[in-house]
Amino acid sequence: MSEPIRSSLPPRFERPSPIAFVLIIGFLAFFISGFYGANIHPERLLRGIANLGTFLGEAFPPDLSRWDIIASAMLETFQMALVGVVFGVLLSLPMALLCARNTSPHPAIRILALNIVATLRTVPDLIWALIFVVAVGLGPLAGILAIVMDTIGFCARFFSERIEEIDPGPGQALAATGASRSSVIAGAVLPQCTPSFVATSLFSVEKAVRSAVVLGLVGAGGIGVELSAAMNLFRYDQALSVIIAILVVVISVEQISAWIRKRVI
Repeated sequence: MSEPIRSSLPPRFERPSPIAFVLIIGFLAFFISGFYGANIHPERLLRGIANLGTFLGEAFPPDLSRWDIIASAMLETFQMALVGVVFGVLLSLPMALLCARNTSPHPAIRILALNIVATLRTVPDLIWALIFVVAVGLGPLAGILAIVMDTIGFCARFFSERIEEIDPGPGQALAATGASRSSVIAGAVLPQCTPSFVATSLFSVEKAVRSAVVLGLVGAGGIGVELSAAMNLFRYDQALSVIIAILVVVISVEQISAWIRKRVI
């Protein structure tokens, strides 16, 4: 006779370690504290929905009478993002070579470069914009410099990780023939990394366009200035026109970027 089929209970969760237990309790404490600190109440949410309805009622139809000014500001925003990304990518490449374990000339230089990139990546682009507005004044230059700093922090990290993942064979073959370090990088490292570099740079353009919109809110030029002015004057119909222009440009940049990536990678 065949043995009866025994039903096995699903395995129980393992008891968490003391450190995991403390982390879970800490997470729950911060979550509950943040939830109550946000002052979330049903009546407040209902009032917010009513206010949102008022905003939409006053925003439609969008005011297109200033379309030429909005288009000019949107063009300035795109130019800020493009110029900032180009300089940021160009500066990211040497930083990535210093950060990568297989191309850095010395461990101390690598640690220093990693810390610099981490600092640039940690400081938000809005903070960089505030700093450069103080340094160089209002206008697109402050926004461009902020995007340069943010792009270096973003691209240098991913560039360095890709450099560390390359096949060492071609570089070793060039080194065996007596090629210099720079020749090995130019002839073996960069060709393997170029598709990844292009993809990361395109992602940076998408990120920079969205950032450039926000940077204008602190006086760093671009369409954000128009959006801030329209909201402060309660001209929600003009604000909606600005938002539509932002959506069109951001979605277009994302679609073009995706099209280029499909043909490069």
